[in-house]
Amino acid sequence: MKKATLGLGAVAIVSALAIARPVVRAADHIDGPSASADPAADITDVFAWTSPDSNQVYLVLDVVRAAGAASRFSNQVQYVFHTTSHTGFGMPASPEVNVICEFDAAQEVSCWVGNAAYVHGNASATTGLESADGRVKVFTGLRNDPFFFNLTGFKETAKLVEEAAPSLDFDAAGCPALSAATAAALGRQLKAGVHGAPVRDDFGRLNVLAIVVVLDKTLLTQTGRIVSVWASTHRKV
Repeated sequence: MKKATLGLGAVAIVSALAIARPVVRAADHIDGPSASADPAADITDVFAWTSPDSNQVYLVLDVVRAAGAASRFSNQVQYVFHTTSHTGFGMPASPEVNVICEFDAAQEVSCWVGNAAYVHGNASATTGLESADGRVKVFTGLRNDPFFFNLTGFKETAKLVEEAAPSLDFDAAGCPALSAATAAALGRQLKAGVHGAPVRDDFGRLNVLAIVVVLDKTLLTQTGRIVSVWASTHRKV
């Protein structure tokens, strides 16, 4: 495995999948000042799923919210998928098999899959970049933001809650007590725009920088068919 001394950058949310089941996903589009100040290390989405025949695992890590043609992966950051396998849900996890990707200044990528596989080169073409043994394929580059979010409706819902807050009762945890009618009204607002306008995907016209890795499942399922996935970025020091 590629070894380096690392400083922790941005960390994404955890997800897990059974090899015979479909998709898991996680999203984190707006972070605090520290992560947002370093867009190339700020993870927006993590996705994991299997091919229809369950022989391949697809991993996606997205960075740079509202990326443009000039956006670049950092050559000072490691992008890491952390994976463990399990014989069943709730069973002990195997040691991690990490998929580590790094970029040089020319945006060529190097990816290591544990100690078992390695790929290097320009992965920006739509056909991607394949390892010599064919067990690993990588694509890196600009892609449409895959996360659907009605941000307009969410903000309007938050506004309604703030306006109603003075008349609400809150429990010890700070959660408001809502009547059934109020809860239903807020639910409807989350599914619409301002004043009942049609819902829209506010991220639909935005792009991200995506790292897509397609793996032979045997690289990740050495101790069981249940695979857990999470992702992180690390500043190289």
